[in-house]
Amino acid sequence: MNKTRLLLKFLAPYRYSAIKNVIFNILSAIFALVSYTLVVPFLKILFDRVEAVPFPGEFQMNMDYLGSFSRYYLHSFIERNGETGALLLVSIIVIIASLFKNGFIFLANNSMAYMRSCTVRDLRKKMYEKVLRLPLSFFTEARKGDVMTRISNDVQEIEISVMASLTMLFRDPLYIMIFVIYLFATSVELTVFALLLLPLSGWLIGRASRTLRSSSLVGQQYLGRLLSVVEETLTGLRIVKGFNAEDKMEMQFSETNEKYSKIFKRITRKAYLASPLSEFLATIVVMILMYAGGLLALRGAGNMSPDKLIAFLIVFSQIIQPAKNITTAWFSIQKGMASIDRVDQILDAEEKITEKPDALPVSEFNDSIEFRGVWFSYNQEPVLQDINLKIKKGTTVALVGKSGAGKSTLADIIPRFMDADRGTITIDGIDIRDLRIRDLRYLMGIVSQHPILFNNTFRENIAFGDDPADVKSVENAARIANAHDFIMETAEGYEYCVGESGNRLSGGQRQRISIARAIMANPPILILDEATSSLDTESERLVQDAILKLMKNRTSLVIAHRLSTIQNADVIIVLEEGKIVEKGTHSELMADKDGYYRKLYSFQAI
Repeated sequence: MNKTRLLLKFLAPYRYSAIKNVIFNILSAIFALVSYTLVVPFLKILFDRVEAVPFPGEFQMNMDYLGSFSRYYLHSFIERNGETGALLLVSIIVIIASLFKNGFIFLANNSMAYMRSCTVRDLRKKMYEKVLRLPLSFFTEARKGDVMTRISNDVQEIEISVMASLTMLFRDPLYIMIFVIYLFATSVELTVFALLLLPLSGWLIGRASRTLRSSSLVGQQYLGRLLSVVEETLTGLRIVKGFNAEDKMEMQFSETNEKYSKIFKRITRKAYLASPLSEFLATIVVMILMYAGGLLALRGAGNMSPDKLIAFLIVFSQIIQPAKNITTAWFSIQKGMASIDRVDQILDAEEKITEKPDALPVSEFNDSIEFRGVWFSYNQEPVLQDINLKIKKGTTVALVGKSGAGKSTLADIIPRFMDADRGTITIDGIDIRDLRIRDLRYLMGIVSQHPILFNNTFRENIAFGDDPADVKSVENAARIANAHDFIMETAEGYEYCVGESGNRLSGGQRQRISIARAIMANPPILILDEATSSLDTESERLVQDAILKLMKNRTSLVIAHRLSTIQNADVIIVLEEGKIVEKGTHSELMADKDGYYRKLYSFQAI
């Protein structure tokens, strides 16, 4: 039921298209019924059984009046134009009815196509927006390939399996309802008998589809794993080749691919069962009805005549295809529900980083950033423990410690990429959770250890957060970051596309573009995660000099792995297992012969 509500929520904005679809389907069903029931006068003309009847009188809304009315005018037409003319008239009416029927089918499907495409567009947009809002901690547990599968394949599966089935569910029940009304008007006994047989066949089909949803869910999970293996292979292809691990990765891919293939065959086999099973059961129902109706016609019971029986069977046969479509749609929906489950897991994922309705705006940084008793854990494993730290405006604070000590996590909490489990972080005395998230992040420029570039031009990457970008400002930022020269060496200059993840550039070039992006933002607070780690000696000297100039009169938080780069920091914070174990300047920390910082520094010196 929750999954149905999720789907209805996305369909709601397009309810007028749904209403138009229903109206057009009703009209097409009426004209379809007209064209099918004209077989009765056609057969009567053919077998010379059109009897003269008196004028039926004033209009009445019942089947007896309509039957008398049609027989009266048909007999009159035959008397004036002959049987050949009457057959031609019936044929023309059938053609016109068919034209209207199919015209309304087109209009109904056109309304549904609009609703389908817009709903899937909105669903995919909603998922992407959700991914942007989720905290970074969510993606430490979720495979990127699996998330990509949910946005692409699962949404596509919903479009194919569920949305396509809505066409049948909006149209076919209306057809069945209108046709059943006619059947009741023709023969109540035979119609009741037919309707007793249909639920039995529906129950048999339902049993076959019961396990389809669970199989589809497992299949989509294996597809997510398959794409994750591909994504990891493409990302780490250099390492795969360098360590001769092609066979290992091929085996890993083959195992996952084989499991997915087996599940897919099982799903497809069950889906293919729907059509032949429903057709076979429908044939049994029709033959039983033909036998029972034939007995009634031969005995003349229930006002049943041979031509009425033929018309009854023709109209009932038109119910079979819609009923079959509903069965197929039920199979498809069960298959698509697995994808709705997986999409719903993303849409229902907890947004731990939320903004208060009355969040305060902030446009400048005036005094200090302060940590007060901050704790943070990944999967209940503490990463930061009771952090108390004050970073004054205009100072440079360096974070050092071995890998896994919590340096990057401490830096990520300030712009609220993640929120602390306990404790508070304040900027100018205001808890960062009380500030607008966008305003908070505008105060900060970030250069990560692994430079992140987008498949766009140099200009777009440098001015990533500034639109429209001032060309002179972009060039100035590139000059400060020592990137201007190699940019101008390319054929297109600042309009040169750097490729996916900047794969057309060297590691040092990617890092310099990343630094230029932070310089372009011109923030009062800088977060530098070993910003010069990928540079050659000459570039490192030039960029380090540019960063030192940039950091003047700014507040900088520098995560350092090479301790030689942070000797001039105002304060050095030493982290071990998530705790601050030492604090001071380089000279103060080196003065302690047994200190942890001095031990780290001596190891690097060696």
